[in-house]
Amino acid sequence: MLPVVELRGAIPVGAALGLHWHLSFVLSILGNMLPIPFILIFMKRVLKWMKSTKRLKGIAERIENHAIKKSSLVGNIEALGLIIFIAIPLPGTGAWTGAMIASFLNMKLRHAFFCILIGVILAGFIVTGLTYGFAALIS
Repeated sequence: MLPVVELRGAIPVGAALGLHWHLSFVLSILGNMLPIPFILIFMKRVLKWMKSTKRLKGIAERIENHAIKKSSLVGNIEALGLIIFIAIPLPGTGAWTGAMIASFLNMKLRHAFFCILIGVILAGFIVTGLTYGFAALIS
């Protein structure tokens, strides 16, 4: 559920703990998706509140600028762009950033959640294949 790490870190940890790939895959997706509805619903309100305080204003502006910058990568094809953006297993391209982008693009909650879920599942397949496939090659 942690930002940045998300399932990209959870699946390798599951492999290191000896979890079967099915369990690691499913638990990582569930954990990755758990905070997403809250981010989609409350992100703009929380950032607005943060901007109203002296101490948190700078952090809120950095978060907002990061999401706006990343939203340009999604482009005009919101749904497909969001799915592809989230599916790429690189730092800064996960579900948390995708949810912020969807929030700033004013995507409908259901639509955004579904796109994020598809992107997370695709990223899960990629990371699981790389992690467990690489582990199989080593052993």
